[in-house]
Amino acid sequence: MKPISKLQAVIECKCPRCRKGPMFSGSAYSFKGQVTNEYCAHCNLRFEREPGFFYVAMFISYAMNVAEMIAISVAAYVLGVALTYENLWVYVTIIIAGVFVFAPINYRYSRVFLLHWLTPGLGFIPALWEKQTVKP
Repeated sequence: MKPISKLQAVIECKCPRCRKGPMFSGSAYSFKGQVTNEYCAHCNLRFEREPGFFYVAMFISYAMNVAEMIAISVAAYVLGVALTYENLWVYVTIIIAGVFVFAPINYRYSRVFLLHWLTPGLGFIPALWEKQTVKP
Protein backbone atom coordinates (compact mmCIF):
# COMPACT_ATOMS: atom_id res chain seq x y z
CA MET A 1 0.00 0.00 0.00
CA LYS A 2 1.44 3.38 -0.96
CA PRO A 3 1.55 6.34 1.45
CA ILE A 4 -1.10 9.02 1.34
CA SER A 5 -0.20 12.39 -0.19
CA LYS A 6 0.75 15.39 1.90
CA LEU A 7 -2.50 17.15 0.96
CA GLN A 8 -4.55 14.16 2.06
CA ALA A 9 -2.58 13.96 5.33
CA VAL A 10 -3.33 17.66 5.96
CA ILE A 11 -7.03 17.25 5.18
CA GLU A 12 -7.30 14.19 7.43
CA CYS A 13 -5.17 15.81 10.21
CA LYS A 14 -2.57 13.05 10.21
CA CYS A 15 0.94 13.10 11.65
CA PRO A 16 3.41 14.96 9.40
CA ARG A 17 6.17 12.39 9.93
CA CYS A 18 4.37 9.07 9.30
CA ARG A 19 1.03 10.30 7.85
CA LYS A 20 -0.79 7.55 9.75
CA GLY A 21 -1.39 8.64 13.33
CA PRO A 22 -4.18 11.14 14.09
CA MET A 23 -3.18 14.53 15.48
CA PHE A 24 -6.47 15.02 17.35
CA SER A 25 -8.79 12.85 19.38
CA GLY A 26 -12.47 13.28 18.61
CA SER A 27 -14.16 15.39 15.98
CA ALA A 28 -13.87 19.14 15.45
CA TYR A 29 -17.42 19.79 16.67
CA SER A 30 -17.39 17.40 19.65
CA PHE A 31 -18.96 18.52 22.92
CA LYS A 32 -15.99 17.03 24.79
CA GLY A 33 -13.75 19.76 23.41
CA GLN A 34 -10.80 19.51 21.09
CA VAL A 35 -7.70 17.77 22.28
CA THR A 36 -4.42 17.63 20.39
CA ASN A 37 -2.77 14.29 21.03
CA GLU A 38 0.55 14.65 22.82
CA TYR A 39 2.25 11.94 20.75
CA CYS A 40 1.55 10.25 17.43
CA ALA A 41 0.01 6.83 18.04
CA HIS A 42 1.98 5.36 15.12
CA CYS A 43 5.51 6.83 15.18
CA ASN A 44 5.59 8.39 18.67
CA LEU A 45 6.34 11.92 17.37
CA ARG A 46 5.75 14.60 20.00
CA PHE A 47 3.43 17.12 18.34
CA GLU A 48 4.26 20.08 20.60
CA ARG A 49 7.88 20.42 19.52
CA GLU A 50 8.83 22.73 22.41
CA PRO A 51 6.96 24.58 25.18
CA GLY A 52 4.73 27.24 23.65
CA PHE A 53 5.14 25.81 20.14
CA PHE A 54 1.47 26.18 19.27
CA TYR A 55 1.40 29.92 20.09
CA VAL A 56 2.46 30.43 16.47
CA ALA A 57 -0.76 28.66 15.45
CA MET A 58 -2.66 31.68 16.81
CA PHE A 59 -1.18 33.83 14.04
CA ILE A 60 -2.11 31.24 11.43
CA SER A 61 -5.62 31.11 12.87
CA TYR A 62 -5.82 34.90 12.70
CA ALA A 63 -4.90 34.85 9.00
CA MET A 64 -7.49 32.14 8.39
CA ASN A 65 -10.13 34.24 10.22
CA VAL A 66 -9.38 37.31 8.11
CA ALA A 67 -9.62 35.27 4.89
CA GLU A 68 -12.92 33.75 6.05
CA MET A 69 -14.34 37.17 6.97
CA ILE A 70 -13.50 38.52 3.53
CA ALA A 71 -14.94 35.43 1.83
CA ILE A 72 -18.14 35.63 3.89
CA SER A 73 -18.53 39.33 3.09
CA VAL A 74 -18.04 38.75 -0.63
CA ALA A 75 -20.45 35.79 -0.56
CA ALA A 76 -23.11 37.91 1.19
CA TYR A 77 -22.66 40.66 -1.39
CA VAL A 78 -22.87 38.21 -4.30
CA LEU A 79 -25.98 36.61 -2.79
CA GLY A 80 -27.75 39.96 -2.82
CA VAL A 81 -27.11 41.69 0.50
CA ALA A 82 -26.59 45.29 -0.58
CA LEU A 83 -23.53 46.99 0.84
CA THR A 84 -25.24 49.98 2.43
CA TYR A 85 -25.21 51.63 5.82
CA GLU A 86 -28.61 50.11 6.63
CA ASN A 87 -27.24 46.60 6.05
CA LEU A 88 -24.13 47.11 8.17
CA TRP A 89 -25.52 45.04 11.05
CA VAL A 90 -26.47 42.26 8.65
CA TYR A 91 -22.85 42.02 7.54
CA VAL A 92 -21.54 42.20 11.11
CA THR A 93 -23.95 39.46 12.23
CA ILE A 94 -23.10 37.19 9.30
CA ILE A 95 -19.36 37.66 9.82
CA ILE A 96 -19.51 37.01 13.59
CA ALA A 97 -21.66 33.90 13.02
CA GLY A 98 -19.14 32.69 10.43
CA VAL A 99 -16.24 33.22 12.84
CA PHE A 100 -17.99 31.08 15.49
CA VAL A 101 -18.90 28.36 13.00
CA PHE A 102 -15.35 28.12 11.64
CA ALA A 103 -13.55 28.44 15.02
CA PRO A 104 -13.14 24.68 15.63
CA ILE A 105 -11.86 24.17 12.09
CA ASN A 106 -9.42 27.08 12.47
CA TYR A 107 -8.14 25.61 15.73
CA ARG A 108 -7.35 22.29 14.11
CA TYR A 109 -6.02 23.41 10.78
CA SER A 110 -3.83 26.19 12.19
CA ARG A 111 -1.96 23.49 14.11
CA VAL A 112 -1.95 21.13 11.14
CA PHE A 113 -0.58 23.84 8.81
CA LEU A 114 2.07 24.76 11.38
CA LEU A 115 3.33 21.18 11.69
CA HIS A 116 3.07 20.20 8.03
CA TRP A 117 4.28 23.32 6.25
CA LEU A 118 5.92 25.74 8.68
CA THR A 119 8.10 23.50 10.85
CA PRO A 120 11.60 23.09 9.39
CA GLY A 121 13.16 19.66 9.66
CA LEU A 122 9.87 17.86 10.21
CA GLY A 123 9.11 15.90 7.09
CA PHE A 124 7.60 12.66 5.92
CA ILE A 125 9.69 9.53 6.48
CA PRO A 126 8.46 6.82 4.08
CA ALA A 127 9.97 4.00 6.17
CA LEU A 128 7.58 4.86 9.00
CA TRP A 129 4.59 4.30 6.72
CA GLU A 130 5.28 0.54 6.50
CA LYS A 131 6.36 0.22 10.13
CA GLN A 132 4.01 -1.28 12.69
CA THR A 133 2.43 0.97 15.32
CA VAL A 134 4.69 1.93 18.22
CA LYS A 135 3.22 1.70 21.71
CA PRO A 136 4.18 4.84 23.71
